Amino acid sequence: MKKTVVINVVGLTSGLIGKHTPFLNEWKNKAKSAQIKPVLPAVTCSSQYTYLTGKWPSEHGIVGNGWYFRDECEIKLWRQSNHLVQAKKVWEVAAEKDKDFTSANMFWWYNMYASVDYCVTPRPVYPSDGRKLPDIYSMPMDMREKLQKELGDFPLFNFWGPNSNIVCSKWIADASKIVEEWHSPTLTLIYLPHLDYNMQRYGKDDPRIHKDLEEIDEVCKDLITFYENKGAEVILVSEYGITNVNKPININRIFRKKGYLSIKEDLGLEYLDAGTSKAFAVADHQIAHVYVNDKSKLAEVKSLLENTEGIELVLDEEGKKKYHIDHERSGELVAVADKDSWFTYYYWLDDKKAPDYARTVDIHRKPGYDPVELFLDPEIKVPLLKTTGYLEMFVSIQEKKQHLKEFIRLKTKQSEII
Repeated sequence: MKKTVVINVVGLTSGLIGKHTPFLNEWKNKAKSAQIKPVLPAVTCSSQYTYLTGKWPSEHGIVGNGWYFRDECEIKLWRQSNHLVQAKKVWEVAAEKDKDFTSANMFWWYNMYASVDYCVTPRPVYPSDGRKLPDIYSMPMDMREKLQKELGDFPLFNFWGPNSNIVCSKWIADASKIVEEWHSPTLTLIYLPHLDYNMQRYGKDDPRIHKDLEEIDEVCKDLITFYENKGAEVILVSEYGITNVNKPININRIFRKKGYLSIKEDLGLEYLDAGTSKAFAVADHQIAHVYVNDKSKLAEVKSLLENTEGIELVLDEEGKKKYHIDHERSGELVAVADKDSWFTYYYWLDDKKAPDYARTVDIHRKPGYDPVELFLDPEIKVPLLKTTGYLEMFVSIQEKKQHLKEFIRLKTKQSEII
């Protein structure tokens, strides 16, 4: 079986390849190209596993970057177990056909406990004192230590958040080359997230992304040249293209005003209780999965959404079938935004009662995607100094066992969480 490398350059479209990507422009002109109609939803996890299984979300079950886990009554995003994927993966089919076939997954999602031979994926360490430390998960397990000995710690804080930049994609590219030298897999999957950041921050037409294009072009040049010299066939793909939007749809605030949401108050702050809500939404960029616990409200909820500005489609059971997203994880309804709009997860009506995670990078507790995590609070004058000072103070507080109230005050003041 021919050695193959699939490089996933997130956000890259044919319209972005040109002046600022000289290597890719030349390489594309020599290669075969095809336009791919994106799956709904065109988000990371759904797109990746449509590629990797050849099935629709209705079949592989990855209906978004997260969903409502009904048996636990909890919203969970960015889970990592590959057992959540409900269809056979391309590497499993290939291994059945060729006993010598091996595969490596370098940072494509749902990478933990996958049936690949080699994998590396982000996996922070959370000590009991509340810190979040950069780290990775790997298989074989000892590859984690060996890679970080070669390259330094995985740059987790450059992977997502206000400090996201080319450093992370470069680390992933270098790690992929090392895994190739150590193991020479038949199939290697490589994820390069760099273009995602500033296009989401500033929009696809902002001149600030020119530098990002130049940087990812250099990384791709290095990777493609390296693997082609190894005799590999290189395939370049993207999960989606990013378009400019200007209208937020606060879908859960709409539901709250109708009395559908159940809100729990802790320490004066408000938290969504999905399990006792009549209806709520998990917002995910262009779509919102709508879960209606009180089925008597289903028609009412559908009508409300159909009459909400910015919502182009409201998919019921028939609509979900048409778009191949008819899976129990999708919820009773799926709302699709129009070309100028996007969904927020925000549910509080008084900003003073926003949950503690609202102004932090916290991809696991938020009941939906939040692009605001890419920005720093403009009130923080010297972000790096403030952040460093906060971490040092955090350790000091734990060691000296100072009063919990003082710690909460500091944590609130130093609002940038790493």
